[in-house]
Amino acid sequence: MKFTLKDYQEEAVGKVLMNLKKASRRWREDGDKHAFSLTATTGAGKTVMAAAVFEALFHGDDNYDIDPDPGAVVIWFSDDPSLNEQSRYRLLQAADRLSLSDLVVVQNTFQREALKPGKIYFLNTQKLSKSSLLVRGRELDEDADANAPPLPMPDSRSWTIWDTIQNTIDDPALTLYLVLDEAHRGMRAATGVGEKTTIVKRLINGSGSVPGIPVVWGISATVERFNAAMADMRGRATLPNVIVDSAKVQASGLLKDTIVLDVPKEAGQFDTVLVRRGTDKLKEISAAWAAYGAQQSDAAVVLPLMVLQVPNAPDHNDIGKALDAIFAHWPDLPEDAVAHVFGEHSTQAFGRHSVPYISPERVQDSSWVRVLIAKDAISTGWDCPRAEVMVSFRPARDRTHIAQLLGRMVRTPLARRIPGNERLNSVDCLLPFFDEASVKDVAKALMSGGDGGEELPGRRVLINPVELKPNPGIPEGVWDKLLALPSQTLPKRHARPVKRLTSLAHELANDGLLADAGKRAHAEMHKILNGIRARYAAEIEAARKSVMTVEGKSLKADLKGGGMAFDDFVEEADYAVIEDAYRRAGRMISPDLATTYSVYLAQNEGDMGDMETALMGAHVSIAALGLVPQARETLEAEAEKLSNQWLNRFRVEIKNLSDERQDIYRQIREVSASPMEVDLARPSSWMQATTIREASGAEIPLPTFENHLLCDEYGLFPEDFNSWEGEVVRAELGRTDTVAWYRNPSRASQDSLGIIYDDGGEIKILRPDFIFFIQQSDGTFTADIVDPHGIQFGDAIPKLKGLALYAERFGGHYRRIDAVAKIGERFRVIDLKEASTRAAVLAATSIRALYEGSNALDYLV
Repeated sequence: MKFTLKDYQEEAVGKVLMNLKKASRRWREDGDKHAFSLTATTGAGKTVMAAAVFEALFHGDDNYDIDPDPGAVVIWFSDDPSLNEQSRYRLLQAADRLSLSDLVVVQNTFQREALKPGKIYFLNTQKLSKSSLLVRGRELDEDADANAPPLPMPDSRSWTIWDTIQNTIDDPALTLYLVLDEAHRGMRAATGVGEKTTIVKRLINGSGSVPGIPVVWGISATVERFNAAMADMRGRATLPNVIVDSAKVQASGLLKDTIVLDVPKEAGQFDTVLVRRGTDKLKEISAAWAAYGAQQSDAAVVLPLMVLQVPNAPDHNDIGKALDAIFAHWPDLPEDAVAHVFGEHSTQAFGRHSVPYISPERVQDSSWVRVLIAKDAISTGWDCPRAEVMVSFRPARDRTHIAQLLGRMVRTPLARRIPGNERLNSVDCLLPFFDEASVKDVAKALMSGGDGGEELPGRRVLINPVELKPNPGIPEGVWDKLLALPSQTLPKRHARPVKRLTSLAHELANDGLLADAGKRAHAEMHKILNGIRARYAAEIEAARKSVMTVEGKSLKADLKGGGMAFDDFVEEADYAVIEDAYRRAGRMISPDLATTYSVYLAQNEGDMGDMETALMGAHVSIAALGLVPQARETLEAEAEKLSNQWLNRFRVEIKNLSDERQDIYRQIREVSASPMEVDLARPSSWMQATTIREASGAEIPLPTFENHLLCDEYGLFPEDFNSWEGEVVRAELGRTDTVAWYRNPSRASQDSLGIIYDDGGEIKILRPDFIFFIQQSDGTFTADIVDPHGIQFGDAIPKLKGLALYAERFGGHYRRIDAVAKIGERFRVIDLKEASTRAAVLAATSIRALYEGSNALDYLV
């Protein structure tokens, strides 16, 4: 793969491959057909995951413990040729073991007796419609008139596409996999008597003499309709669906955290006003990206664009007026910076403007496009991370189209979160024909990515917010204290410490921080492996014998007397058996380390006069290591230890690198089997709501507070606290020594302090609500964590225990670590800086008993 997969992507790929492996085996052995789906929210990188799956399916992958399937053939199917083309481009972009010749677009001229293994064939609904040249000569409709002959096959064709599919399925050397892209489309249930089944269902169920495709894999953000259709399929079992946790997707930095919706405060025609406002936003975000690029020497240039979304039957003169307003408000915008993606693939006249067509998949890389005119045709499968502003002329009843299109605009342009800068982590949508009541439906849809799935934890949809900047009245020492506070990240379930060490070494060498880091890392691991061989010599010797021999039983049957006897036999292992054992061990210690260690052993312990025999002996030794469980545990612990030592050793140098490079090290740091400490990022821009709307429709301004680290132009911070959270903030700000405070973000951003806790065996992360900063008598600053702690939630005790363990380890960074709860009408506080209180918390089984007992004190507000 050309890309490093995110943790959730790697996990999903492994599960998909497991399903494909099972389905393939059951098809070949018993003729059973199977189906399953991959569900992931828009922007999760489903095509990138598919690319990793196909590479492993065709070529094998030691990381997933999968061998290549020499008979694998894939049909990639969607209902849109342009969507297919975009998917094909992305697969090629992501995979380094898939070539252009492996990705075959099925055209009308296509003909083969059977599909070739190792290929992905792109088909769409139109190519299988009754009028297509590919199907002429074969009638598949179950309710077709038996007396009506099929359309004649073209003279130059020997097989229809259905013949080709049937021949591929019938070939015992091949396994045909059907991938349904955007699987929820084309799966509509029949609504009337005699209604023809969809083409997709023909592929799945089969029709006439053509059997259903053996293995079906549906990919979509919402697969309920696909799953329902699978339940009605004939003779097909289902495998466990692969569901990607939306919280992990949002936390990954691939998706923007904030969607800003601008709507008029009053009724009226504000389309031109909001077009001008949209133009201002485009200019502002363009300048912000330019400034960020200037700060980061290696940051890619991001040239944002604005989408003008129009109705399906637009008035071209109205669009022309909107373009006039844009150019009048931004005279420096080139006249040829506008394009459209209408179904009419031709230049269109909008007032005085002549605007060319561009295919949706080309927009992202066509940097000359700064204004894109669209209807709703790009809502499915379209992807353009640099689309950062949208002005929609669609009426309120079209909120679904708006939400779907906006859901396609939330990918981060650099595939990572910009640390501390919420302005660059947001997307703007202006809705001239909406009021705040109707826009709530859009906001609700966008919380699930516009796909109707689960809400995305960490995503915010704000209506008419204000941008907050660093408070100029806050002393620099407060900022220094914030950035010195230890934050934690979640451990990774599938962490591979040796692979992590190798990746770290590569990056350290790449940045010139540690010369020959890769050689040094492997040299250290060779020493560890030598020590393991000495420590577990007896176990390894027994394992070595098992590698060198193949044991079995032979049956002797006495045909005359009718007796039978089993005799044991032992044969010396041949090259293939040894190499298979070596390869399996390589998966355990990492293929790269297995290669370098085998060379090391051959050179230091083998006969240098016969290098081939020396390497064979080394492979046997490594294969034996792979059979000793303690070897892996010891090796991984030492690899983890060395990685952490290097990360700490070069921490300051890494902080001096660009954001892009720091993000790579952050990801390596987080790929750990143990919770890791990470540095906080300094926030530079937040987006914050300023009002709440009551059921009556009245707008109520949010309470505002002074001395927050970020503030509006008046030095104020607006926040919608629940009633007693606000009381806690007011009480803390009323203390004479409090000089500043920080509303710790609840989202998984780099400017949010995280603390791990164990919730029934699952490691999770809590983000304490408030940090207050105090100036000490010597002029330095310290910090207090004050966390209003609701006792009504099921995870209240696990969170409190996590906070206690954090206080035990990092309490020296704070003056106070307090957990406050409201019990009836009283406020009570647990002081986690006290060792006896921490012990009581860690032993507690009742949250209420803790706060009502002697380990809690009255909290004065």
